[in-house]
Amino acid sequence: MARSDVLVSADWAEQNLNAPKTVFIEVDEDTSAYEGGHIEGAIRLDWRKDLQDGVRRDFLNQQQFSDLLSARGVANDDTVVLYGGNNNWFAAYAYWYFKLYGHKDVKLIDGGRKKWELDGRPLSKDAVSREKTTYQAEAPDLSIRAFRDEVIDAIGNKNLVDVRSPDEFAGKILAPAHLPQEQAQQRGHVPGAINIPWSTTANEDGTFKSDDELEQLYKEKGYDEGKPTIAYCRIGERSSHTWFVLKEILGKSDVKNYDGSWVEYGSLVGAPIELEVR
Repeated sequence: MARSDVLVSADWAEQNLNAPKTVFIEVDEDTSAYEGGHIEGAIRLDWRKDLQDGVRRDFLNQQQFSDLLSARGVANDDTVVLYGGNNNWFAAYAYWYFKLYGHKDVKLIDGGRKKWELDGRPLSKDAVSREKTTYQAEAPDLSIRAFRDEVIDAIGNKNLVDVRSPDEFAGKILAPAHLPQEQAQQRGHVPGAINIPWSTTANEDGTFKSDDELEQLYKEKGYDEGKPTIAYCRIGERSSHTWFVLKEILGKSDVKNYDGSWVEYGSLVGAPIELEVR
């Protein structure tokens, strides 16, 4: 896997806005950002309304995801180009989601909406609609998704990468103050986890750091190249960004995202928790 397989530059994106079989999709933490202006021709996916089951805390199932993309005009053989605000935070979450359901050709705009705006590139407020398709999602690829029991079993055996802020990791806070307060019952982190905040993998303009810089970052934090990895955060979106870095940019093998993350783990009865910061 090379960067060119999973990332496109803002220049490439602007030059390919009308390329055949290419769909631009914006996914933002601030779900109203799209309405203020979006890349011309891009459709929107609302991570909360579109990508979550309406009742259970879970993703859309295979048929629901198929129906969603069919209605939005995405075909199985389209190149899906995702971007969003906050260093592609939720765009990376959507990328992982597309991979979970087997979409073959999906990429991120390096730097996302932030880089696009810093460059002064145009945004549009025009409504976008696409002709419906018949999308067929594949069965979920559970080789990239971890569940709670697997996380407990991984203690002492795998790399557990906690990508939250140092204060969340240390149990000083449950969630960043500016974010919705989805809460766990207890503070702290999974025993043995290393704390590598997701945002440290990005440059000031939102683009990803170089491969050498990223390798050095993980090495300095104690990442063990010989072990499988599970990344987690609070609700699974920041850890999607780290999953993208480890799996898609650096090509690490056996990397999973624990989307249940701390909101689930910190509420489990009897689950081991650590507060000490080593």
